[in-house]
Amino acid sequence: MLKGRHLIDPQDFTVEELEEIFQLAEEIIEKPENFTHICDGKVLGTLFFEPSTRTRLSFEAAMLRLGGKIVGFSEPGSSSVTKGENLPDTIRTVAAYTDIIAMRHPKEGAPKYGSQFCDIPLINAGDGGHQHPTQTLTDLLTIRVAKGNFSNLTIGLCGDLKFGRTVHSLIKAMSRYDNIRFILISPNELQTPEYIKTEILDKKALDYLEVERLEEVIDQLDILYMTRVQKERFFNEADYIRLKDSYILDNVKLKSAKSDLTILHPLPRVNEISMEVDNDPRAWYFKQAKYGMFVRMALIVKLLGVK
Repeated sequence: MLKGRHLIDPQDFTVEELEEIFQLAEEIIEKPENFTHICDGKVLGTLFFEPSTRTRLSFEAAMLRLGGKIVGFSEPGSSSVTKGENLPDTIRTVAAYTDIIAMRHPKEGAPKYGSQFCDIPLINAGDGGHQHPTQTLTDLLTIRVAKGNFSNLTIGLCGDLKFGRTVHSLIKAMSRYDNIRFILISPNELQTPEYIKTEILDKKALDYLEVERLEEVIDQLDILYMTRVQKERFFNEADYIRLKDSYILDNVKLKSAKSDLTILHPLPRVNEISMEVDNDPRAWYFKQAKYGMFVRMALIVKLLGVK
């Protein structure tokens, strides 16, 4: 069903198609040895026009664990972009050498534009502050493993909700499931954009609450998705100093949380989750990073149509 498709936006796939990917990812988690040669002879092209650690390495690890190989670049300075080559020509050339492409680009919309010139599957590995669909798949798989389903959950999104592309994508993705409640935790300066509220939350009549302090609502949450509050986003340093400790998750704040809370973070973290939380069984963010590799393995298999 997914063979030959591009993945540019998390909404490109239906709920049923996502279910296919998650089921396969769980099979890979259960018995990875069954998939070590499924991509023998296949080549992944990695076109990273801006720096990346987790996304690039997880794509490369995914292809290698499937038995495939990798060609590409990790920064534009090592490609013919420095000579003035345009994006369509780069895409067409790499597509001639590979079977599937993962591309990260600083310009919003670049992967969608590039996919018009690509006759093999192209995966958006992040385009500026716009979309990061494989991070959304990672988040969804982690929620599925942790909770067993995607319904009847109260999800707290905490930190920079204005500029965080992972937060926006997760709201869009989870809004497709039943009985989801969102609690949006941020300073006024970094609240969820109005278009997210009007076009998704209000349009779908979803239950949501906006608050400024995590302590007020942490006891209600099934999932807590942490993001970094950035000092440079504030016009008034006094406001930042007043609020910054509200968005540092530590053992004191967790005393009020549910015993089965799932704590997620797209990483990298700075200081918004204290290292003392790492040993708490409710901390799932490093598992989440590993599930990112497994879901990318499943995605590659599905888009290539290998069996």
